[in-house]
Amino acid sequence: MAAEYILSHDNRRVILCERGIRTFENSTRNTTDINAIPVLKEKTHLPVILDPSHATGNWNYVTAVARAGIAAGADGLIVEVHSEPENALSDGFQSLKPERFAEMVTQIRTIAQAIDRDVAVSSHTISETRERKRGKS
Repeated sequence: MAAEYILSHDNRRVILCERGIRTFENSTRNTTDINAIPVLKEKTHLPVILDPSHATGNWNYVTAVARAGIAAGADGLIVEVHSEPENALSDGFQSLKPERFAEMVTQIRTIAQAIDRDVAVSSHTISETRERKRGKS
């Protein structure tokens, strides 16, 4: 496993990220392997995060997959956010607008609390969101 190789060379900064797997399904970019999250949590000591933006490739599905990932035990999420996704240089179609991101955080916080976990949003994300709301891009 690549993670074990990196760890064996004294790099302890390793996380695992579920970004979806390629299947014959074509309504999303990839198929999110939610099963992988609890399996990895059982088989490794490493944190497991989920990237629902990349996995689905469509902002319409990001929140639902993020909720499922948190319920399955993901230690974190990577979510694309853009105030004007239609003008994004890349990945606009999979980006949540800040308001939808805030709604998603509220929903995943509720799910996390139901399974005795906490959700921390990085201070970097919070400050950027506040600045955008003030119009200071």
